[in-house]
Amino acid sequence: MATPFMNTFHQACMAALMVIFISTAGTARGQNKIIPQWDGKYASGDWLGVRSLLNDRGLVFGIEWKANLLGIVDGGLQQRGGFDEEWKFRGTLDLAKMTGWEPLNGLSLFADVRWRDGDGINKYSGASPMFGPSTFQGGKQWRFLNAYATYTTPEMLGIKDFLTLSGGWQNPSDIFIKQPESKFFVNNTFNSGRGISANGIPWGGSYSAWGGYAKVKPADWAYVQSGLYLAVPNATNTRNHGLYFAGYRINPELNGLYWLTEAGVTPKLGNSALPGRYAAGFIYWGVENTAFLGERYDQKVLFYWQADQMLFREPSRVPTSPVLGKGSSDGKAAIDGKSLTTPASPEKPKLNEQGLYFFSLFNYAPSFNNTLPFYFQTGLIYKGLLPYRDNDQLGVALAYGNYSYDKIVAEDNRGIDTHQTYEAVLEFDYRIQITQWAYAQPLVQYIIRPSGTGLVQNDTILGLQLGVIF
Repeated sequence: MATPFMNTFHQACMAALMVIFISTAGTARGQNKIIPQWDGKYASGDWLGVRSLLNDRGLVFGIEWKANLLGIVDGGLQQRGGFDEEWKFRGTLDLAKMTGWEPLNGLSLFADVRWRDGDGINKYSGASPMFGPSTFQGGKQWRFLNAYATYTTPEMLGIKDFLTLSGGWQNPSDIFIKQPESKFFVNNTFNSGRGISANGIPWGGSYSAWGGYAKVKPADWAYVQSGLYLAVPNATNTRNHGLYFAGYRINPELNGLYWLTEAGVTPKLGNSALPGRYAAGFIYWGVENTAFLGERYDQKVLFYWQADQMLFREPSRVPTSPVLGKGSSDGKAAIDGKSLTTPASPEKPKLNEQGLYFFSLFNYAPSFNNTLPFYFQTGLIYKGLLPYRDNDQLGVALAYGNYSYDKIVAEDNRGIDTHQTYEAVLEFDYRIQITQWAYAQPLVQYIIRPSGTGLVQNDTILGLQLGVIF
């Protein structure tokens, strides 16, 4: 007997397939007349020209909706389905464009807010919050995320973007460990937590605090950046809606400093200019905490290493015919007394974004006061694998976390004989890019040893993520 969720899930899949069919038909004709803005960048169109006018004046708005329809088909605590969603509203203001004053070139303002709702299936999967099937269960309802200013030097010492200074109400995870490929996936650990938040260090979309960062690029392919923020206990709690502007209200003395430093290189390898990012970083979370064996500490620290690389790029498309250049006023060019129309040199083709991308991240934190001292994630994404589906993406990712041995010893001392040892997740996704502003992404997750205790059967989860840019 079909459950209400399975009926809803089936209807959503059918609706997605219908939209895909319409988009394919529209693409074949070169346009879609059912929805006038089908071939544009946004589902809501150009707002009768207002959007383009604001963009020209330096004000850019972004509205994005994502929803997860997920179902546990085997294992877990309960085999059932669920729905959750996220709305994001953001705005960027280029002050030089807005005012027309050239000395403000490189100075911008940014702000965004978020709304999340839906029950989802995380609590039925048996997985720890770090390995939850959906990332939309953290910081639910509306949440104020960011409001800060950034200045980047257009050019200094002959290097573009040599220095960046940024500060205000800011989320460090937007600045450090930039790994957009991992955010392609739906499980919380890839999309947000990355093994860090399990250790009591807030990481992901729900933490913001006063502070800022400085970034220096001594070369186009190298950078060093460091950030200092207010460390606020329990700042990701849903009830505060991201408004702990004065820090921890219950006991302000528990506030501390949140320090991050990262250095990396961003080479472009070979004749295909394959982009990569290789980075190492350090995180200091300056909040009082108790180790598993009872000692008191004033901070937690974590080290991370990142290696991302495009492994293969499909050949770039070459223009089919050269562009004819202009001759004299009568349409002819004279060379050695001969009249002819001179072909211009063909434009250099743009680098093809289709190809195979690789990403990886490894974390280490001392085991005496960190729940997940060892964490590793890696994955592959191929863009444009199938013929005539150049913007579709196929991805597979694996994450593994090893729980603290000190925690196990402390539990043994208290007579607890059930321990967390390790937890992992394997995820497969295929994103069907319906238009520039909409996609449907069927997925499979397999959560290994949910919660890390071995008491919950491995989860098999089927799902669909939908996304629209308005």
